[in-house]
Amino acid sequence: MTAETVATAATARVSVPSYNPADPTDLVVEVPAAGADGVAAAVERARAAQPGWLGAGAAARSAALDRAADAIAGHAGELAELVLREVGKPLSEARGEVARTVAILRYYAQAPYAATGAVHETAAGAGLLFTKRRPHGVAGLVTPWNFPLAIPVWKLAPALAVGNTVVLKPAPEATACALRLAELLDLPADVLTVVPGGAVEGSALVAAADVVSFTGSTAVGGSVVRTSAERGVPVQAEMGGVNAAIVLPGADVEQAAAHLAYAIAGYAGQKCTATSRVIAVGDTYQPLREALGKALPAVESGPVISEAARDRLVGAIGSALAGGALAVTGCQVPDRAGWFIEPTLLEGVPQGHPLLGEEFFGPLAVLLPAADLDEAVALANGNRHSLSASVHTADLDAALAAADRLAAGMVRINAPSSGVDFHLPFGGSGAASYGAKEQGQAALEFYTASRTVSLLPAGTA
Repeated sequence: MTAETVATAATARVSVPSYNPADPTDLVVEVPAAGADGVAAAVERARAAQPGWLGAGAAARSAALDRAADAIAGHAGELAELVLREVGKPLSEARGEVARTVAILRYYAQAPYAATGAVHETAAGAGLLFTKRRPHGVAGLVTPWNFPLAIPVWKLAPALAVGNTVVLKPAPEATACALRLAELLDLPADVLTVVPGGAVEGSALVAAADVVSFTGSTAVGGSVVRTSAERGVPVQAEMGGVNAAIVLPGADVEQAAAHLAYAIAGYAGQKCTATSRVIAVGDTYQPLREALGKALPAVESGPVISEAARDRLVGAIGSALAGGALAVTGCQVPDRAGWFIEPTLLEGVPQGHPLLGEEFFGPLAVLLPAADLDEAVALANGNRHSLSASVHTADLDAALAAADRLAAGMVRINAPSSGVDFHLPFGGSGAASYGAKEQGQAALEFYTASRTVSLLPAGTA
């Protein structure tokens, strides 16, 4: 029995099931876990394929990404239904994610033709001095379930565009989406490999890849960063956010409430850019409270991903209410199949409660008062997990001041905190992110290393 056969036999006993969170009896897919040995073998195959992928040239890589975009667009309806079924994303948002996935692929399909360096004058004498960016080798990508198509693609597309090969370890809850994505991308053998599994497979990938990109929890992200740093390989980690929204006097309260309701409860709040703290400044508190009480129940929310996720939310709400908080709206678990919970807004949450400082990843937010912009900014910046913030105001001076002073990696004015522009850098501040930003030009730089080349005439002393 060969080593490969032994590894296959060992992993065959471990499966990766994925269930529909709206109907927990619906098994979407169940596949064997790759196992640590399987991941290591996948990385070695990807490493062997990488020179050929790079050597095929810019035109080949560009054409491959264009074809991939066409394939995703051609199966948009199927993919949206799969996202709805596997991770519970409302169909309108699932369709939007598929469209974004196509747009990301088309955007990075042009990247292989971009300049990879610059020519400089030598300090003295004849010669050529230039910089050139080159791929790292194998990109190891560890991705979450909440954007099961867009997040893998916004990592893998730039990595592939600049000549890396990719090994992708998706969250177990998004296994079916990842496998179907890889089928549709239809890249050359071993250029893109999906390794199903959990913590064992994720750790094995981080321990073997030449460059690592991770999106997930703070605890796991910290481990990914430490392992990568010890190995001396580039790493980026996006670890979520406890994001604030500030509503200032003079803002259009109804518009702000609509934006906030979507940012709190859209896709059941399961976005790292979701709003979890709403800060009402001055006399906006009461009208905003009333507007949110009407807007939140109307949001198409969907289920949370699992029973454990719902239980954590229910427990947090219960402990906050027991500590003196009041419910503006929500708090109930509907009597239906699936892991649903009503969009919830609490006020008067006691100081020190976890809801004020931890990411709960659900349709849940707290409402806080602030006397003025200074206090609002201090409240917003009082948490180190600041990925995205929003400011709602009709005052341009206040908007610019807040944008300058907020510690978030992204600041959105008169818009939900949960929006992302894929052609611009994406990432947070403090403990929300580590390393280089994702998306846009920043991603192309992350997946390459710069080298300086000095070319002097032969015989130069």
